[in-house]
Amino acid sequence: MSNKKKNTKKDSSKKNKKKGNSESKKPSFEELLNIEKDKNIRLFAEFDNFRKRTAKERLDLFSTANQELITNLLPVLDNFERSIKANNYSDEDGPVLIFKQLKSELEKKGLKEIENPIGKELDTDFHEAITNIPAPTKKEKGKVIDVIEKGYMLGDKILRYVKVVMGN
Repeated sequence: MSNKKKNTKKDSSKKNKKKGNSESKKPSFEELLNIEKDKNIRLFAEFDNFRKRTAKERLDLFSTANQELITNLLPVLDNFERSIKANNYSDEDGPVLIFKQLKSELEKKGLKEIENPIGKELDTDFHEAITNIPAPTKKEKGKVIDVIEKGYMLGDKILRYVKVVMGN
């Protein structure tokens, strides 16, 4: 009998342990509710981040959508300017009017001309030094002497750097 009593005591203690473990493993209704609330908040935050990211990407796409086309039109602008200077056209002549119209339409799309750097220090964020020449005066030493090619920006992005000649 003593063996049976011992076995039944062991069996009942095992059953109690199993019952205690299974009851402690089951989360309460409040814990389940908190878990679901947390999942919902995280899902909402993830969706909000996705929405903001796609809106930003869409704005970036719109601002640079015409970048390739505008980059291809920059040599046309340069050639128009050279032609106008070489032929001494007045402001009422056709090529000058067409040039101004083309330039104003590109400016509406976000194209900006980088300001003329003659007489200023080299700024590698906007300028590209093509060559060095002896400076005519000591004041011009280490400064931009001439502009070879104008630079342009599309919004905040540089499409083409200003190509300059530096005084040595």
